[in-house]
Amino acid sequence: MSEKQKYDTNLAMGLGLIEETKVLLKTWSYPMGAADLYKEVLHSGVLSRISAYRLRNIVIRCFGNRYLVNAGKPARTLKKLLPSLTSPELVQLFFIFTCRANPILADFVRDVYWSSYESAARFITKDMAERFIRRAIDDNRTPSRWADGQVERVGRYLTGCCSDFGLLGRPTPAGRPLLPHRIEPKVIAYLAHDLHFMGVGDNALLAHEDWFLFGLEREDVLEEIKRLSLKGLLIIQAAGDVIRVSWKQQDMETLCDVLTQS
Repeated sequence: MSEKQKYDTNLAMGLGLIEETKVLLKTWSYPMGAADLYKEVLHSGVLSRISAYRLRNIVIRCFGNRYLVNAGKPARTLKKLLPSLTSPELVQLFFIFTCRANPILADFVRDVYWSSYESAARFITKDMAERFIRRAIDDNRTPSRWADGQVERVGRYLTGCCSDFGLLGRPTPAGRPLLPHRIEPKVIAYLAHDLHFMGVGDNALLAHEDWFLFGLEREDVLEEIKRLSLKGLLIIQAAGDVIRVSWKQQDMETLCDVLTQS
């Protein structure tokens, strides 16, 4: 498990929020902050079915934490891609940023979903989610010890969020069924460039933890990067364990232009 930050319960404010995120991206404009976006959405009534209290939590604690970090760069690129990407592509990008904002979800996917998938398990159960949380509590990953009721609720948030993002199916008496989860080619291009422009070196990029959200190990990522090279998005040179990438796009905005035209 990552030691970057403590786990929190922000998923209680909203799980995948796929459709809400699309609406908020359409409404948002740079350099609008979360508070101003909330006022704009409340005034426009585009999400009028949601109470003002819950809307504020969705905008401030979910959308803001996921997409308005780093001077709003995630929102800027996603807003640009919104009209041209398919629904599965958008959902996978939302998934990446939701995991980055919620380490408990990212670690649950890496530690529970993929280990279950690789062992040919058919379901993820309520008990599996709760065991993951209790281990995290014992490992001092939470700010304080969570009560049993909170453990149960956060377990539901984790499996529900995975269902929203297409990793798990609807609940059954046996648990939520595992669904295939293969990364889309345009999402590979986006993530590779995003990591590069975040300052991740070429070799470190291949082993970055974001890839394992899609079950990709270093050698898998290398093969995917080679495919991007064949499409002309970059040039890669590999010699043993060392790779060097020549990045043709100068920033994420330029990459988005390329992705919208392909």
